[in-house]
Amino acid sequence: MSLDPNTLLTILAMAFATVLTRFGGLVLIRHVHMTDRATRALNAVPPAVLMAVVTPTAFTNGLAESIGCAVTALAATRFSLLPAAGTGVVTVALLRALGL
Repeated sequence: MSLDPNTLLTILAMAFATVLTRFGGLVLIRHVHMTDRATRALNAVPPAVLMAVVTPTAFTNGLAESIGCAVTALAATRFSLLPAAGTGVVTVALLRALGL
């Protein structure tokens, strides 16, 4: 296996851009007065993004994936993004093991 220098440079540039945008957002948000409504709206973004990612799976794959997406949606109303996604993955794995 060989490592292409252009590929490595691209990966490092994308990592830098990701870190820069995350830290930039944290720095900028300190200078913005957030209303309660804006805070609630921003808190709704992660579950909305999660649903945008998993919904196509629910409509294009089998029953296990559809149930897993529903479980993920329900978990996203109670938990943060990572536990909600993990719950969906475990659900699909268990349902596939059961033969669905």
